[in-house]
Amino acid sequence: MSKSYRVAILGATGAVGAELLELLESRNFPISNLKLLASPRSAGRTLKFQGEDLPVAAVTAESFANVDLVLASAGGSTSKAWAKTAIAAGAVVIDNSSAFRMDSQVPLIVPEVNPQAAAHHQGLIANPNCTTILMAVAVWPLHQVQPVKRLIAATYQSASGAGAQAMVELQTQSQAILQGETPQAEIFPYPLAFNLFPHNSPLNDWGYCEEEMKMVNETRKIFGSPEIAITATCVRVPVLRAHSEAINLEFAHPFPVEKAREILAAAPGVKLVEDWQANYFPMPMEASGKDEVLVGRIRQDISHPCGLELWLSGDQIRKGAALNAIQIAELLVAKNWLHPAAAATI
Repeated sequence: MSKSYRVAILGATGAVGAELLELLESRNFPISNLKLLASPRSAGRTLKFQGEDLPVAAVTAESFANVDLVLASAGGSTSKAWAKTAIAAGAVVIDNSSAFRMDSQVPLIVPEVNPQAAAHHQGLIANPNCTTILMAVAVWPLHQVQPVKRLIAATYQSASGAGAQAMVELQTQSQAILQGETPQAEIFPYPLAFNLFPHNSPLNDWGYCEEEMKMVNETRKIFGSPEIAITATCVRVPVLRAHSEAINLEFAHPFPVEKAREILAAAPGVKLVEDWQANYFPMPMEASGKDEVLVGRIRQDISHPCGLELWLSGDQIRKGAALNAIQIAELLVAKNWLHPAAAATI
């Protein structure tokens, strides 16, 4: 008889929490018991799982008793508040926030890229930022064949990256503008409908926002390549769900376009989407709800003999967050790496 696990979702009522719930069911993750945890304001709600209405409980110190795995997606402050408690209770935590990603003791995992790093966890594994995950899945197969020297990314990030309320705000603003009314911004600093603006995360002294630095630092850690020169410009765009990215790669030697196309067509987690005659390439509308990162428009950089250009779209809530976390959990189960970590230090 196959083993089953006691699972808790922390942040069950959010956009990623809902996706985690759906994926646990659709991918038949071996569960013997499921706890849904959230803030006190969400307690008392019920969510469907395998045809049953499961109650949502407010998270407390007792919530993690008799839990093997915690899928945390409730924000950095919540993860910092409860991760240590969950691990002390014997659970392994897969955390979707940025709280522990750059901690040298915490593996930062994209299963298609660095699954072996998960074996060294001390009760805690970090899920990377959404833009980093999507980019890593597309770039890693090429990096393995010829190491990337420099990477330049421009992102086109949907409302879903800021959560379920941001998606509702975009819809409400769009309706307001179409009715000749003034759009109101509460989740974002400015109206996103029929507009775009540089990512609204805090800026550092170099003028890079937090989101851009996540792409830089997390990619280096995941690839195990601190020497890669990386720069990014992150932009919020009026798309409901799924992020897109324009990626420019520089190698030490020319990388034939046909070879790159062949590699990506066979790469795990990637779907090649190219019809040059129809000018048809990845779009967020078609990436939404999909597990794969859609990659296309692979071409020679005409400004550099050793440069390649590519374009991608990927579902931020799915592969950019919930699916990657579930894949990490599946990896831990398959490799028998899901175990208590009493010696964990955070």
